[in-house]
Amino acid sequence: MLGSTHGTLTTDFRARVVACGEQPRPGAVHGTAAAEGDLDVSGRPLHAPVPDLDRFFRPESLAVVGASDAEGRPNTGITRQLIAWAERVGARVHPVHPTRDSVFGLPCSASVADLPEQVDLAVLLVGDPLPLIDELAEAKVKFAVAFASGFAETGEDGAAAQERLAAAVRRSGMRLLGPNTNLNAFERFRDDLEGPAIALITQSGHQGRPLFALQELGVRLSHWAPTGNEADLEAADFIAYFAERPEVGAVACYLEGLKDGRSFLLAADRAARARVPVVAVKVGRTETGARTAASHTGKLTGADQVVDAAMRQYGVIRVDGLDELQDTSALLARARPPVADGVVVYSISGGTGAHFADLATAGGLTLPTLSAAKQAELHEWIPPYLNVANPVDNGGHPVGDWRGRKIIDAILADPAVGVLICPITGPFPPMSDRLARDLVEAAEQTDKLVCVVWGSPVGTEAAYRETLLGSSRVATFRTFANCIGAVRAHLAHHRFTSSYRSPFDEAPRVPSPSFRKAQALMRPGRQLSEHAAKQLLRAYGIRVPREQLVTSAAAAVRAAGQVGYPVVMKASGTHLAHKTELGLVKVGLTSASQVRDAYRELTDIARYEGVELDGVLVCQMVARGVEMVVGVTHDALFGPTVTVGLGGVLVEVLGDAAVRVPPFGEEQARDMLDELRGRALLEGVRGGPPVDVDALVEVVLRVQRMALELGGDLAELDINPLMVLPRGQGAVALDALVVCK
Repeated sequence: MLGSTHGTLTTDFRARVVACGEQPRPGAVHGTAAAEGDLDVSGRPLHAPVPDLDRFFRPESLAVVGASDAEGRPNTGITRQLIAWAERVGARVHPVHPTRDSVFGLPCSASVADLPEQVDLAVLLVGDPLPLIDELAEAKVKFAVAFASGFAETGEDGAAAQERLAAAVRRSGMRLLGPNTNLNAFERFRDDLEGPAIALITQSGHQGRPLFALQELGVRLSHWAPTGNEADLEAADFIAYFAERPEVGAVACYLEGLKDGRSFLLAADRAARARVPVVAVKVGRTETGARTAASHTGKLTGADQVVDAAMRQYGVIRVDGLDELQDTSALLARARPPVADGVVVYSISGGTGAHFADLATAGGLTLPTLSAAKQAELHEWIPPYLNVANPVDNGGHPVGDWRGRKIIDAILADPAVGVLICPITGPFPPMSDRLARDLVEAAEQTDKLVCVVWGSPVGTEAAYRETLLGSSRVATFRTFANCIGAVRAHLAHHRFTSSYRSPFDEAPRVPSPSFRKAQALMRPGRQLSEHAAKQLLRAYGIRVPREQLVTSAAAAVRAAGQVGYPVVMKASGTHLAHKTELGLVKVGLTSASQVRDAYRELTDIARYEGVELDGVLVCQMVARGVEMVVGVTHDALFGPTVTVGLGGVLVEVLGDAAVRVPPFGEEQARDMLDELRGRALLEGVRGGPPVDVDALVEVVLRVQRMALELGGDLAELDINPLMVLPRGQGAVALDALVVCK
């Protein structure tokens, strides 16, 4: 295994941010404090702080508070492991215990205040770490680790205790790992392995064991951060730190929850800028998984669709299983950047090749048909009746002699080929042994990726254990699915980072001219009427129909004449969310008498239903197009999120929608549309014209601007339907719902 409304947005919306960190704790982060221009329009930082964790992972001095050498005590085994770890990293150890003069032959201090020197790291082997925080701060300890449990993972009382601990740590200026963490950070890492390493982050220590075992297969690990309940240090801190470590080739994460969505995205953005892949298992895809995760770590899990979209937005590769996490992280950490996206499947069995090719194509890999010249070249060594177009079937016998290497080299020489995958479904000595050796030797002499799927359930064969796993250049897998997923992630990661533009570079720094107009329209704690909601949209340059709000039948007739027949009439009030169901919408009115009758009917229904109106809207009848929905909701983890999808009744029937977390730019807005299952409707179906996608994208970006500027006051925005007209004619918001916080 390796080892109108559309057009150009304002300049400030696309302004480029100057790299800088969040306001740091004293001595806690690299770089300078955030300058005023490095905050977005809502006052949030635009770059991740990078905690200086060097002295955490390699301290010069270590205090073990609660140290013991009494046999049978839990703290004794922990103390022994910490002393051994300190020796490996070159740290001086200072046991601390109020009743002992020495521990394992080392002089013991009665308290932290009595330590003979300032220490970098204190490990707290006590049931309640809170009383020690002020003492540690007084001694200027840089980092502390709290193993104690009984905090947020236990419920409300534990969460309150954890908040008291977190508040004390914030006051202290020290950084804390835990509580409810473990000894994984102090494991013995192999130092005889070379090449880029995997840095591991887990919120449940046991879930990291399979990745830690990768060292036995020749894959290097450099760090393990078991973050526990994350009262202070969180996964985002470690992602940001690992992204700047030169030895780290990939960051592998097991996440049960995210402490803060914004911090996570800032850290993922830093990794994407550095082109360091982040691979994550994030539990909580189902309601049951989300409940279990929360009970274990006491964190918000967040709507999974939003989590999934946010990870894609910043290039985080999400996988489902720990086996996928192992294989994908190992490949991404150690494989060179691809020189081409083309994948060739090469096998000694036509059935195996066809099976794998089907799965690879369905999995999103590109299998180009080899050129006629290349096929002719391959047929110099492969019988002419066998298929070599891709997949390449050699029939078996050529791999047993000199022809096998010739075939591999010829495939790798094709400029359209970036990846060679050879599924070996089972050992078939001596052919499989010779094939494995040829693949390893070829991999050493090419800049292209060579992958092998070793299908034997035994896994003790020399060809596998020694030849394949002994190579740092061949990526070896045990399953078809993991190989396909890892290769897909590898190619996608390099495509993503090669053209990556940070979404935070798209964030507005100052309020737009629309902001003050919009503020005047907001009504805290209330839902706006449709008329007021459309005024809010108009303030942000989103087109709405011509309309007038009237309070009499006579005024309605005059308004219809000014708006122009045919018209739509709708009741307007602050408590109306579903007007159609109540019969409070009349469509296609073409005469004054129809308008008078509609006014009386709408007001009669409103009185009968007990609905208070601010009037009746007389609206322009807009031509038919494709109905879409664009909206803003508030996610518990990430704050305001923007959604676009098929609108009208389809939004409830199909649920076909895509979501992004602001800030994002035009490219991401277009990606949202590409994710929709009904994307073809925008291109025109059954003779219909293609619609104005540019106008739709512009509305999405303007709604995003609203989310960023009004996020603190805007609980919900729903434009449904947004009628997207034929190309060049724009998009019109026919209805809107706005709920203020």
